[in-house]
Amino acid sequence: MTQELIDLRTFIQEGRYADALAIVDELEGMSKQAILRNIQAYLRILLIHLIKNQLEQRLTNSWVASIRNSLIEVKKLNIKDNKKSYYINLNEWDIYIDDEIEVAVRDASVEVLNGIYNEFQLAEMVDRNQIIQTALKFLALTYSYSAKELPAVVAENLTQLPGGQDWKAGKR
Repeated sequence: MTQELIDLRTFIQEGRYADALAIVDELEGMSKQAILRNIQAYLRILLIHLIKNQLEQRLTNSWVASIRNSLIEVKKLNIKDNKKSYYINLNEWDIYIDDEIEVAVRDASVEVLNGIYNEFQLAEMVDRNQIIQTALKFLALTYSYSAKELPAVVAENLTQLPGGQDWKAGKR
């Protein structure tokens, strides 16, 4: 990116505005790709914890914090600077989830039940459709609630997951 900025300055100083605008477009594209990569990283964390919940049928405070924080970060990253539009619209999540679900399943194999299943075994056990539907439900919350409201709404929705009522009641 440093070279692009140097080129941009040079093009402006030389009056080569078409070349300068091309650099601006390239920088915008690079910025968007970086934001999308960050969103995908948080999406993968969300998916891993939903997989763990599905297979272990429980929730822990740590998993809750990871799910909540992932959704808060997705909300922050996904809204464009104009505060009116998104990098990923609500109806576009399927492609991003499809890109991340298999990696999430394989990464979850290290954590589910302390890693007793390898990634091949775990891949056979996961109900991907259920994970995707649950992820979409949680991601939809990021469009409907403010960053201030989101933690409480996420917590309430987590109580609907397997083990959620026990987690709410403080049972282990």
